[in-house]
Amino acid sequence: MNRNIVIIFSCLIFFGMLFPLIPGTNTEVAAEYADKVLNNFASDSGMRPVVFPHWTHRIRIRCKVCHADLGFRFLKGSNKITMRDIAKGKFCGACHNGKIAWPAYFCDRCHSGKMPEGKILMPKMAGENPS
Repeated sequence: MNRNIVIIFSCLIFFGMLFPLIPGTNTEVAAEYADKVLNNFASDSGMRPVVFPHWTHRIRIRCKVCHADLGFRFLKGSNKITMRDIAKGKFCGACHNGKIAWPAYFCDRCHSGKMPEGKILMPKMAGENPS
């Protein structure tokens, strides 16, 4: 039992996923190598931009799955992804549905980017204070 816990926490730490799982520990996250920051709608709605860990996904999933089967375009800014689409099982929601991967209602797991200058964070987003 203890061995399994150590393995799980080691994986979470390795993939940078531990702190977003612990309430109150998710600080502003800067994108790392190959991460994509998505902000077509988020900051205008008072949400932090999405930091998409591209390489973490790429290790597990072939390019074709997202870029052909799910319709993600390669050109920056050309994917107009909304939470409504995700809830309908499109884009990220094809996997992040609670069956294949964790469900998309954990806002701060994705919406972890820094707010652009002059944008105001929605109060108490994921338990945070407005910035």
